[in-house]
Amino acid sequence: MKQSLTALLLAALHMIAAHAKQPPNILFIITDQQHAGMLSCTGNPYLKTPALDSLAATGARFELAYCANPVCMPSRISMMTGVFPSRVGVETNGKSKAKMMPDILENSLGRVFQQGGYETVYGGKSHLPMSLEDFGFKNITNDGREKLAETCAEFLRQPHDRPFLMVASFINPHDICMMAIEDAKHPGNIPGPKELVEAMALPPGMSREKFFADVCPPLPDNFEIPAGEPEDILAADTQDFRTHARTKWTDEQWRLYRWAYARLTERADAEIGVVLTALRETGLDQNTVVVFSSDHGDMDAAHRLEHKSVFYEEATRVPLIVSWKGVTQPGLVDRKHLVSTGQDLIPTLCDFAGLPVPSALKGNSVRALAEGRTPSSWRDTVVVENGSSRMVRTARYKYVVYASGARREQLTDLVADPGEMKNLALDPQAAPVLAEHRRLLKEWYQQNGETLDSKYVVTGKDSNE
Repeated sequence: MKQSLTALLLAALHMIAAHAKQPPNILFIITDQQHAGMLSCTGNPYLKTPALDSLAATGARFELAYCANPVCMPSRISMMTGVFPSRVGVETNGKSKAKMMPDILENSLGRVFQQGGYETVYGGKSHLPMSLEDFGFKNITNDGREKLAETCAEFLRQPHDRPFLMVASFINPHDICMMAIEDAKHPGNIPGPKELVEAMALPPGMSREKFFADVCPPLPDNFEIPAGEPEDILAADTQDFRTHARTKWTDEQWRLYRWAYARLTERADAEIGVVLTALRETGLDQNTVVVFSSDHGDMDAAHRLEHKSVFYEEATRVPLIVSWKGVTQPGLVDRKHLVSTGQDLIPTLCDFAGLPVPSALKGNSVRALAEGRTPSSWRDTVVVENGSSRMVRTARYKYVVYASGARREQLTDLVADPGEMKNLALDPQAAPVLAEHRRLLKEWYQQNGETLDSKYVVTGKDSNE
């Protein structure tokens, strides 16, 4: 009874603060390796994500949100700084060569909000080349699982004398990475971590035959390797376990992979639910902007691939939900505007908080879109990087260029071929579209103050033609 009265009192106090028009709190929730389709509100029938679905119900979900790089460290650096990973010298998860200039750190997410009077805290996985303090955050826990959820909930239930920016960075569904890694080491015997072992388990009492007949997700429609796929597709991530899975796994292994991936995503959703419950019970949801995304996706058996790092949609396109109860348009689904989570996160959060966006940053705020308003202008292209190639996405097409290989280019018509099964870069009839996207890639780098390495510039004499 006493606890209930305390919760009611806290909720009342938070409601009063919200109506006093103080700047909103910001809660940024990140998962690790969750592709854009891994939400039940997207129509995915193979998992249930009630916590994240509840956010989508009160806010806007962006279907065309792309990470800056489909690998953990470079993607997170981009979200924290608003600049592209190649500028700071981090394009893979390998040994860091980060070149963090003082002006980049000065304009990083935590520092911008610190200077704006916010309390800035970060919990969970960071995977950054420098300390959280360098990026302007106080670390409240290194745990990325249940303890993170509990720590964040405890923070929310404390009294706050100023607005806060809290980043809650959950590790899952990243544990799915270990399935191929461990199977390559110990074929047929995957020892852990325990969360993965639990996720791979069949429903209690169900036979293997019934499981694969009635319950386990089927192979995706784009399971096979695309015609004309560049031979350097895995150049950015050359570890043997990916080749092992692509060439050795049976259809049942791939389906079990999809099953486990869904269960791990549900685990992350349940942990996020603990945080959102605390937000609502305290009344903080009335004056808190909640943004949810993931650092990158997972291939989820598309093209006989698991893990990330490549430029297929499953690895590069990420979930993005922006919700402020009573402000954002409930249930809005934006299927039109290209969003870069690396470039657009800081401008968006600054827009909601009423803080100036650092002039050096080139991203856009999605606030107007999330509120159902039409922005005065919007980008026509979005770019993604990795350690061996570059990608530009337009309204209809995706163009990828590799640093080496006999087939250096890949062009896909995402309207006619959403599963990315045909490489139009090999089709002479697509030559005008190919040339246009080479140009668009170069122009994007020029316009955004970034540098396109010459190895990604293709001329007629060294093209696929």
